[in-house]
Amino acid sequence: MSQPDNHSSRSASVSRRTSETDISIDLNLDGTGTHSISSGVVFLDHMLANFSKHAQIDITLTCKGDTDVDDHHSVEDIALVLGSALLQALGDKKGIKRYGWSMIPMDEALARCALDLGGRSYSVFNATFNRSVVNGFSTEMVEHFFLSLSRTLHANIHISILEGQNTHHKIEAIFKAFAYALKDAISISGTGIPSTKGVI
Repeated sequence: MSQPDNHSSRSASVSRRTSETDISIDLNLDGTGTHSISSGVVFLDHMLANFSKHAQIDITLTCKGDTDVDDHHSVEDIALVLGSALLQALGDKKGIKRYGWSMIPMDEALARCALDLGGRSYSVFNATFNRSVVNGFSTEMVEHFFLSLSRTLHANIHISILEGQNTHHKIEAIFKAFAYALKDAISISGTGIPSTKGVI
């Protein structure tokens, strides 16, 4: 896997193969939101398509996982691979805004996401859901998805549902809020490293 040259080519390809999953992802941070996603978990496909479109990150992702056992391994490993690919595409992070946040409504639901691409992994998640599964996607895995993503992206990710009842609306609002927060954080606003340490 080659490292991108600063922010002139912010793209990455990452693969991960275990006895439970076989995942490949190609992404471009400076895309238009073009996506081809086959995760093996139908509702997760929908969420990742929304993420790609609203973050304007081009994503091609395939996963062959043991969904006959559960969706856990596929969801977790996809998050790990996505985080690794995003981190690789960011390169040395020169010029990025680093911080991003958004608040996204979807009908009665309201989601907030704030994040820091400062090199430290941490996840805070505040949301409850009325359904245990949405079309193959266990709702308990929403929190675990962002926890796993934070670990390989080396990011602080804070997510909260402020209002809402409908489980579909709440989860979709979360993924869209993350998309817009990340879009803000990865945008180029200067030339230096956005840290007094000189490295992130």
